[in-house]
Amino acid sequence: TNQATLVKKLDKVFSQYIRLRDAYPNGTFRCISCGKIKPFEQADAGHFHSRRHMATRFDEDNASAECRACNRFSADHLIGYRENLIKKIGIQRFKMLHVKAHQSRKWCRFELDQLIKYYTILVKKLSEEKGIKIK
Repeated sequence: TNQATLVKKLDKVFSQYIRLRDAYPNGTFRCISCGKIKPFEQADAGHFHSRRHMATRFDEDNASAECRACNRFSADHLIGYRENLIKKIGIQRFKMLHVKAHQSRKWCRFELDQLIKYYTILVKKLSEEKGIKIK
């Protein structure tokens, strides 16, 4: 499997994990940006630092459940995201994330493969625990 395919595969399972991690057991979630409670089906895994930053693309501090409206269509969604992310992870981790995002990072196939396995297990576990079916 080539690098791009593995990144795509990891993107998918990492996104599933983030959405499940942030979901409530009743099948809803609170959007990191607008703060509204919405059905799980409307959740994206929104990244604070863009996915083009490879160093933070798969960093759990950099991704949160975000509603599709905010993630895909709101120009200023990062304002609310920033404020709520600092509340969630604290200012130190927020600052570290910024530093990390601007570092260069290359993932090797082995690392990507291991992360895919790791998140696949977590997704299965959380999906069962919270009673949320994942597509």
